[in-house]
Amino acid sequence: MQIKILFSSLLIFIFSSIASADEASLKKSLVPYFPNEKIEILKRIPFLQLYEITVGDQLFYVDEKAKYFFSGHLFDLKNEKNLTEERLQEIRSARKIDINSLPFEYSIQEIKGNGKRKLVIFSDPNCGYCKRLEKELVHINNVTIYTFLYPILKGSKEISKAIWCSDDKLESWNNFMLNGTTPTEKNCETPINTLLKIGKKHGFNSTPTIVFANGKIVPGMISAEMIEKKLNEPTT
Repeated sequence: MQIKILFSSLLIFIFSSIASADEASLKKSLVPYFPNEKIEILKRIPFLQLYEITVGDQLFYVDEKAKYFFSGHLFDLKNEKNLTEERLQEIRSARKIDINSLPFEYSIQEIKGNGKRKLVIFSDPNCGYCKRLEKELVHINNVTIYTFLYPILKGSKEISKAIWCSDDKLESWNNFMLNGTTPTEKNCETPINTLLKIGKKHGFNSTPTIVFANGKIVPGMISAEMIEKKLNEPTT
C-alpha cells in the first residue's frame, strides 16, 4: 500500500513538473503577441485540451502548441452555464491592489460628509458608463472619492488635460460629467501619462474601474446601492 501511495505521489509530482514546464514555455511563446500587456494567468482547463490566458480583465484560450487562439465565451450547454463569465468573476473577485500605493496627489478629490470611507475611480471623460456612474455617486455620502483621469478613448486626452489644468479641477470635472459643460482649454503639466502607465500595470482595460479600500477591483458601472454595500465591507 505504501509503495502504491509513493508511486502515485511520484507520478503526480512528475506530471505537475511537466505541466509547469509546458506552461512556462507556452507563456514564453505567447509574450510576443502581447507586447504591451502582462499575461497574468496561464493554466490548462479540464476540457478541449486548451489553456486559458488572462490579460487584464480579458480571458482568452489557446491550444497547447500556441497554434490556435480563441477569443469568446465557452458555454456548458448541459448545465446552462457561461464558463468564461464564471471564471472571469472568480479572477476579478481575487484581484486586489493596495490603494495606498496609488498617487493620490494625481487624483481629483471630493470629500463628501465626513469623508471617512475611501473610493478610487479610474475614469475617462468620454466614457458613457463613467457619466452614469457619476450620477450614482451623487447619492453616496461620507466618503472621499479619488478620481484618476484615465483617458483611453479617442479625444479624451485633450478633455482630461483641460479638466486637470482648470482652476478648480473638481468643479470642472463635475460640470463636464454631470452637465456636459466643456472646460476651457489650458496648458499645464499633467500626470495623465503616469496614470495611464499605472492603469496598464494593474490591467485596467476599461472604464470606469473602481477600487475599494479593501483593494477589491470592480470594472464597470455599478449602482449606488452596490457601491454602498462594498464600501461597508471590511477593509482587511
